[in-house]
Amino acid sequence: MKVTEHLAQSPKTVFSFEILPPLKGQSINQLFSAIEPLMEFKPAFIDVTYHREEYVYTQQPNGFLERKTTRKRPGTVGICAAIMNRYGIDAVPHLICGGFSIEETENALIDLDFLGIDNVLVLRGDAIKSEGKFVPEANGHHFASELLEQVAQMNKGKYLDQELQKTAPTSFCIGVAGYPEKHFESPNLDKDLEYLKLKVDLGAEYIVTQMFFDNNKYFEFVRKCRAMGIQVPIIPGLKPITAKNQLTVLPSIFHIDLPHDLVKALDKCKNNEEVMQVGIEWGIQQSKELMEFGVPCLHYYSMSRSVAVQNIAKALF
Repeated sequence: MKVTEHLAQSPKTVFSFEILPPLKGQSINQLFSAIEPLMEFKPAFIDVTYHREEYVYTQQPNGFLERKTTRKRPGTVGICAAIMNRYGIDAVPHLICGGFSIEETENALIDLDFLGIDNVLVLRGDAIKSEGKFVPEANGHHFASELLEQVAQMNKGKYLDQELQKTAPTSFCIGVAGYPEKHFESPNLDKDLEYLKLKVDLGAEYIVTQMFFDNNKYFEFVRKCRAMGIQVPIIPGLKPITAKNQLTVLPSIFHIDLPHDLVKALDKCKNNEEVMQVGIEWGIQQSKELMEFGVPCLHYYSMSRSVAVQNIAKALF
């Protein structure tokens, strides 16, 4: 079932969450052990992130450096199939520009379609650490809007090989990311919203936001989207804070602000157990306010750790 169908058919706010594929060499059972505590809350769908390959350099006996590619978390497509087979729940794979040529993207979409996966979340993806800024694959997409357009064309039965006859159209429900505090590469929020509007005009059917901790920023983001004519569902993405180092890590990586009251409460914590409790309490109150606002779904970034999300969900669903 498509994400938009889940949202339309439910009379109340639905629950969903995002997971990371296991590190290479780890068993999928470790992932299942993180998913299963959340099953009692009947998630409408589960997002599975995609992690592109990176480069590592190793010094050779002759003194030269050899570049090797590595992917720390493979298996997004297989994990989506495993989740649907094991739990009967829709899985939403992330699809990114980085690391894919347009031909590889088409082949990945064909595989997803064959597996009966109805949804994709289309993202540009991050730059790899060794490059500093995003560099597209040769003959790959530079922007999420280009990737989205390729998915939308396949939904119309248009493939890269224009000589193909009687092609079967795919039927993907396409989601995109939204940034209540703007994408860090955008000059301002208004310009960022122009790009978001473009994605919706190209066929995006719902938006999932970057994590935020101040609901007023989400409310203002929704207001501005609606004023621009963006009418698709806007799902808030939430992450409970679980460790004190996240006070600096989250703003650094995700370019977000933490409210003063939250920082003040976390500063008083003596250990990560106390931090997690503060994060859970903040997440519950944040979620309740969003539900009162009428959000269609609460989407949690679990990082494949279920304890905090489980405690929040117990108070809500």
